Amino acid sequence: MSKRGLAQSVKDLDYGRVSLKIQQFISERTREAGSSGVVIGVSGGIDSSVVLTLAAKALTPHRVLGLLMPRKNITPAQDIKDAELLAMDLGVEYRIIDIDRICTSFLEHLVPSTIPQGNLIARIRMSILYYHANLMGRLVVGTGDKSEELIGYFTKFGDGGVDILPIGDLYKTQVRELGRWMGLPGYLVEKKSSPMLWAGHDAQAEIGISYEIIDQVLHGMIDQGMTPKILSTQLGIRNNVVERIQVMINESKHKRSVPETCKLG
Repeated sequence: MSKRGLAQSVKDLDYGRVSLKIQQFISERTREAGSSGVVIGVSGGIDSSVVLTLAAKALTPHRVLGLLMPRKNITPAQDIKDAELLAMDLGVEYRIIDIDRICTSFLEHLVPSTIPQGNLIARIRMSILYYHANLMGRLVVGTGDKSEELIGYFTKFGDGGVDILPIGDLYKTQVRELGRWMGLPGYLVEKKSSPMLWAGHDAQAEIGISYEIIDQVLHGMIDQGMTPKILSTQLGIRNNVVERIQVMINESKHKRSVPETCKLG
């Protein structure tokens, strides 16, 4: 398969069928759990925008709560505005919880370090989501996609701490296509991905590889069973890039697994 063919095959899905299947998944899991609805952390990014839209369609808007949890000087004002506009357009209830003071109270007692602080912020947001879920008898719906799940680009017990993952089997580029198919505004569909755990945080810059390349490599490796050497040749990229993605998959395996118990019997 050529580079162009591999790129096209990643995006070549029946997005109408995908949309319906995900809506059914959200509806069925909510019903099975005896839940009154769902709580979703929204950021104004493509993943949470797609999930919020699908949940509103699956459950009706009044059973969906969107939580915006910004940090001063870190969360862009435009992201907050974009998330608010989408929630209002969908008729979904949303709340803005400024987590600055909560984070500061933690960090006053900790040694400063960018990555651990970023992960702490993600875990604080998870705790707030579950507080509201417990309060309202609801499920926490995750917004992680397949690309980030496979390479481990999420915080364990942070944004990875959820009850269900509706778009967890869609690569990032597929999520963008689904958003486009659903009619989400272009500024949401094309917006750069970032968990915004520190000022200027950019997902692609941190990973060091574009999602277009990541998704083609993952699709070829996971779905097509291609070897790194064949993928490198077909995609026209250095073999060490493909191998690095393979290492990310291997080293993040623990993030995707239930904690292992030491069996004594």
